[in-house]
Amino acid sequence: MSLGLAIVGCGKMGRLIERLAPEYGFEVRAKFNRENNLHEAAVAPEALQGVDAAVEFTTPEAAPDNLRRLASLGVRAVCGTTGWYEQLPAVNESILAAGTGLVYSPNFSVGVNVFMQAVAHAACFFAKYPEYEAWGWEIHHSAKKDAPSGTLKKLAEEIRASGYSRTLTLTANRAGAHPGTHEIGFDSAADTITLRHTARSREGFARGALRAARWLAGKQGVFEFREILSELS
Repeated sequence: MSLGLAIVGCGKMGRLIERLAPEYGFEVRAKFNRENNLHEAAVAPEALQGVDAAVEFTTPEAAPDNLRRLASLGVRAVCGTTGWYEQLPAVNESILAAGTGLVYSPNFSVGVNVFMQAVAHAACFFAKYPEYEAWGWEIHHSAKKDAPSGTLKKLAEEIRASGYSRTLTLTANRAGAHPGTHEIGFDSAADTITLRHTARSREGFARGALRAARWLAGKQGVFEFREILSELS
């Protein structure tokens, strides 16, 4: 039996999620975009009949209100929008009060999240050797609004959390249609060690979001994607 899915944000990611949804046992039963969802007006009970989960890829300005609105209507959500995490505590309260669920992440690619773990492991080692300094670099398509991205910021957080406290320079480029490359390097006078993840398309992000939505069915609470990664394998 298919689960009902709502797509909040019908851009490139939303359209890709719609195409892939049947592979994960979902039937798309509602779609919301900038035009039909001004001030969350379209996210109403009658529009969410038969919807078990929503996938939200919109803007930092819209995401918190969208997530609160979905929670108030009893709909679990997966959110791939970045740039709003300063409001995460308030959204968390709304989700818990409503008894629903949320999975959020700056990046729903399984490969990127494994890459983050590898970077954190490397940073733990290099933290012990003061001759190494670190950098982070990325490139994304020219339409991407945030720079550095949520993913690069999260990589930097992982490096710091691993005990590396020296110089860490972040740079970001925006050009063309590139789906995303992230590079972390550690450099000394003797050598350079580089770790890189390159996305070939947006498909990995969409599949990760759908896997998270399927996992979230029937669950309560707020989870970061990487916390549930081992349960998706």
